[in-house]
Amino acid sequence: MPIITGTPAASETGRTLSKEEIARYSRHLIMPEVGMEGQLKLARAQVLMIGAGGLGAPLGLYLAAAGVGRLGIVDFDVVDFTNLQRQITFSTSDVGRPKIQAAKERLAGLNPGIRIDTYETRLTSDNALELFRDYDIIVDGTDNFPTRYLVNDACVLLGKPNVYGSIFRFEGQATVFNYPAGPCYRCLYPEPPPPGLVPSCAEGGVLGVLPGIVGAIQAMETIKLILKTGEPLAGRLLLFDALAMRFRELRLRKNPACPICGEHRTIDKLIDYEEFCGIRGEEAAPVTNGIPEITPRELKTRLDRGDDLYILDVREPHEYQICNLHGNLIPLGQLPNRVNELDSSREIVAHCRSGKRSADAVEFLRKAGFQKVWNLKGGILAWSDEVDPSVPKY
Repeated sequence: MPIITGTPAASETGRTLSKEEIARYSRHLIMPEVGMEGQLKLARAQVLMIGAGGLGAPLGLYLAAAGVGRLGIVDFDVVDFTNLQRQITFSTSDVGRPKIQAAKERLAGLNPGIRIDTYETRLTSDNALELFRDYDIIVDGTDNFPTRYLVNDACVLLGKPNVYGSIFRFEGQATVFNYPAGPCYRCLYPEPPPPGLVPSCAEGGVLGVLPGIVGAIQAMETIKLILKTGEPLAGRLLLFDALAMRFRELRLRKNPACPICGEHRTIDKLIDYEEFCGIRGEEAAPVTNGIPEITPRELKTRLDRGDDLYILDVREPHEYQICNLHGNLIPLGQLPNRVNELDSSREIVAHCRSGKRSADAVEFLRKAGFQKVWNLKGGILAWSDEVDPSVPKY
């Protein structure tokens, strides 16, 4: 009787799984919905991740572990201590390193059999189409509106599915945009919100475990698209409320009048998305033009000199507990009803975490008739950097 030897099955392209790969992916291979052919689909797949932060961390780990053959990562940030509460790709020793370098090492250590390409650059209208072109699926893990619209439009123009996720405090969203005959991001959000209306995670916070849940959902949807199995989230917006531990679903329809995916397209190229979202120049000048400012060093000099200054803290009480400059706390939202507590004859220096909310406070007070009012440029973050490093940054 002849000896029967096992030979790994080959795909249509001739690619086979090695003995080591069969062991690694054995729990996939014994599932009829995946099997050998499904695992080979994963090995041939090319997925581009936009962002290596909160959503990108679980997303990258699970896609690498699943055996996605080529992972691309676009990010230009460095690892900060504030990232470690949720961005589980990184360790304390990675603080100060470029995120894509640390992420590549971590993912390669998890699965050395996959290809990881990194792009240490800001995603822009000039490079998006070139970066996206060679990938099958784009996964959006960003946290700002200009980049979300940019990712969406590039995916529509190139015909790529866009696996979308977003997080804030205790709530998350996920869906798949630009799936065949399905809606795109502009179908859901035709216009961006006014600048400053929707706070970022840096301003409003996010529970550390939340991006793990939403990022894992994005990974699941990506794998389903690769395997061509199950029902994708296309046309469905999944809403997650962590406090209530409840998922809800909203049906999304393709907008026939959508300017980029509708019947009569009016957008046929990438545009200036910061201008579209109304934040042109915000990074270079985060404080509103025309708002009187005082730098942290100037404020320190005047305080040491004994000048009669009223320090107005417009943050929230829970932020005041983290750190403060021993100022008078009147949250920005309460300021209109408590403006009578302020003495217009004194010089007032308003501050917040980064200088944005306090700029709004200064603008309001100036319109209310206060003449001697200043905004602390850069807020507590700048004070910690330039004056007193013992003040915690958050």
